[in-house]
Amino acid sequence: MQPLVNRCLAVLATTLLCAGIAQAQPYPNKPIRVIVPFAPGGTSDQMGRALAEKMAAMLGQPVIIDNKPGANGLLGADIVAKAAPDGYTILLGTNSTNAALKYLMKKLPYDQDTAFAPIGTIGSVPLMVVLGNDVPAKTLKEFVDLAKARPGDLSFAYTATSEQVAAEMLARMAGIQLNPIPYKSGGTAMTDLLGGRVTMITVSVAATAPHHRAGKIRGLAVTSAKRSAAAPELPTVNEALGLKDYELIAYFAVFAPAGTPAEVIARLNQAVNAAASSKEIQDKFAPIGFVFEPGTPEALARRNKLETAKWEKLIRDAKIEPQ
Repeated sequence: MQPLVNRCLAVLATTLLCAGIAQAQPYPNKPIRVIVPFAPGGTSDQMGRALAEKMAAMLGQPVIIDNKPGANGLLGADIVAKAAPDGYTILLGTNSTNAALKYLMKKLPYDQDTAFAPIGTIGSVPLMVVLGNDVPAKTLKEFVDLAKARPGDLSFAYTATSEQVAAEMLARMAGIQLNPIPYKSGGTAMTDLLGGRVTMITVSVAATAPHHRAGKIRGLAVTSAKRSAAAPELPTVNEALGLKDYELIAYFAVFAPAGTPAEVIARLNQAVNAAASSKEIQDKFAPIGFVFEPGTPEALARRNKLETAKWEKLIRDAKIEPQ
C-alpha cells in the first residue's frame, strides 16, 4: 500500500512542478486568439490576418484569427469582454465595438467603458459611398436627386456601425430617405449591390477601392475631410454636396479583457506596433487608403474616450434609435 501511495505522491508532485514551471514561463507560452468581430473578407479580417502573421513571428507563438460576426461586432466583443484576462484572447476592435455600440443598443451584456484594456491603435481608413453600375446616377449629387425623386424607394446595406452611421448621416444632411438593410457579411452586401438588390453601400475605401478601379462598382465620394490617396479622383462628401461638416473615419485597434497584467499589455503593444510599422503591411494597405497610427496603450485610451463622445453625437445627429 505504501509504495502505491508514494507513487501517487510522486506523480502529484511532478504534475504540480510542471504546472508551476508552465506558469513561470514568460508570456506568451501558448497560442493567442484574436477575435475579429466581423465576417471573413472584410477590412477588419484582412488587417487582422496580416497583423497576426507578423505578431506571431515576434511573439514566438501562433496568433490565430477567429471570426465572430454579428450585431455590429457585439458578439465578438462580448467574447473578449468575458474572457480570462491573461492575454490569450484579444479583440481586433473598431469604432463599432469600442465607441458606438453603447449608443446603438439599449443594453449591452458588458460595460463598454470598463470591459476592455487598450493595447494599441492600428490605424484608420475613410469610407467610400458606392453604387452598383445599374443605378442611373453618375455623381453623389445625381444620387441625391434620384433619392428625392423616389422617396423611400432606395436602400443601403451595412455590416458595421461606421457604415450605418455614414449612410444615415448622409441621408439626413442631404434631406433624403434611404431604407437601411443590415448584413452579417460585407461580401454578401457587395453581391447584393452588384445584383441590384440594394442601391448603395458606404464601406471602407480599403474594401472598395480595388472594385472601384476595376469598374465593377461606381464610387461617388469619400467620407473623410480630405480626398483619399487610394481614390484621389473622388471628391469628399462635402465637396460633392457643398457641405461643411460631414466627416466619418473608421478606426481599428487592439484590446484585451480588463484586468490583463500590465506586462502582458506592454508585450502585446510592442508586437502590434511592430506589425503595424512593418514595411510589408504598410506597402499592402497604404495604397488602399489605410493610415497607420501605432502608439501606446495610454494614447489609445485617450483616443477611445474622444471617439466614444464623437460617435454618441454622430448617432444622435443621424437620429438612429437604439435597438
